[in-house]
Amino acid sequence: MLSPLLEALLDPKHVVLDLRGRAGSEAVWQIVDLLGARGELTSPKEFFAAVMEREAKSSTVANGGVAFPHARTPLVAELLLGIGRSREGVLLPGNDNPVHLLFVLAVPQQMVNDYLICVGSLARRLNSEATRQSLLDASTPAEFLERLRGED
Repeated sequence: MLSPLLEALLDPKHVVLDLRGRAGSEAVWQIVDLLGARGELTSPKEFFAAVMEREAKSSTVANGGVAFPHARTPLVAELLLGIGRSREGVLLPGNDNPVHLLFVLAVPQQMVNDYLICVGSLARRLNSEATRQSLLDASTPAEFLERLRGED
């Protein structure tokens, strides 16, 4: 079960099921650009730079081909989550393990606890190989989120 805080961030319009390219930076940009195009992220280039700078300092790649690229920034007033999937996998800086599921979080400076709750909830849910495989097999963003919620 996902935390109510995380549940409130899930939006099928924020899910990219066919990330292009093999570089992690390209995949992260595709997710950030989607959030920017929807008007929910007002400075996508600045946010992207902050995410990649943070990722270069300390990788957010977890076991099972999952990563949680994020940045704490004054560029957003509330938490924002963009999700991307790459069946082929992408490589994030400093990591040799391909990532198939990316959860990009924009975190307001003052919302560290909320961020930790969201990432913790995601990490617990994604700890299962069966869950990760189910997400890789989802055919639509809505189905992806249903499976993430455990409704499959």
